[in-house]
Amino acid sequence: MLVAIALFPRVTALDAVGPYEVLQRVPELDVVFTGENRGEVRTDNGFLGLTVDASFDEVPAPDVVVVPGGIGTADLLGGGPYLDWLRAVHPGTRFTTSVCSGSLALAAAGLLNGLTATCHWGFAEHLRRFGAVPVQERVVTHPDRRIITAAGVSAGIDMAIQLVSLLVDDVAAQATQVYIEYDPQPPFDAGHPGKVGAAVMERVGEYAKARP
Repeated sequence: MLVAIALFPRVTALDAVGPYEVLQRVPELDVVFTGENRGEVRTDNGFLGLTVDASFDEVPAPDVVVVPGGIGTADLLGGGPYLDWLRAVHPGTRFTTSVCSGSLALAAAGLLNGLTATCHWGFAEHLRRFGAVPVQERVVTHPDRRIITAAGVSAGIDMAIQLVSLLVDDVAAQATQVYIEYDPQPPFDAGHPGKVGAAVMERVGEYAKARP
């Protein structure tokens, strides 16, 4: 099965690399980084480059699509080759998925009309603009529509493990989780604005202004 992770300029690195680290461990899956053109794209802060190994024209029929997020998502929403490719390949995929603000691209492509979907908390309400129904969940799955959306950044790992379960089986999913030693034990229960106070959110705002 071919998994296409669709990159774009100013993508958030972990949105793409998190699912990649899970999915590339499974022998039944082949993972390719695709995009409008072959070559390097810089991630959202400009510090890191990721490589598009195959253009959209070279990946006309992926079995699975992963759409990462990032501040560059905003440049995709008005239309163009990225959304055109999503619309073209989705009818033939086993699953079309997103991480973080990547769900906005799915919604803008018309793939989330009337569906519940999740996103990074900072972008979630924008889903309504494109006909989706935002919900505060880590991963939202619509098996009948072959759509999976994940919340912000690190949630892409959770989504990818669930995806392995759906594509292969639960044993494979658990094997990938063990393989990458995904056993989260964060030092703080602070993974969402609803869990922290004003001082933390003020610092979040400062960081967001200083670096995207």
